[in-house]
Amino acid sequence: MDFKLFKKEMEFNQIETRIDEIKNEEVRCCENHLDLMSISLEAEVPEALYIGMKDFISGNKNWNQSRLISSAIANFLFQNGSDDRAVTEKYLNDIFNL
Repeated sequence: MDFKLFKKEMEFNQIETRIDEIKNEEVRCCENHLDLMSISLEAEVPEALYIGMKDFISGNKNWNQSRLISSAIANFLFQNGSDDRAVTEKYLNDIFNL
């Protein structure tokens, strides 16, 4: 096995293990509260979406990149059948600006 591939697989497994540990330790006592735990993401998006996001944020001072992305993800999950209560709460709170 290629060492770089092995190293990436090891890193991925370590991340999965740490996420599982966090879920078991912290999420159990704070169940269904999305704002209590954050995970950083890195993603490539089309330039048009980036410009739209930047324009929206600059025109809406109550919003930031993190809030916009988490709202978009909650919206997508809710509209595609997620039955997680925390996702539903985030979706409804964002709709009603709570």
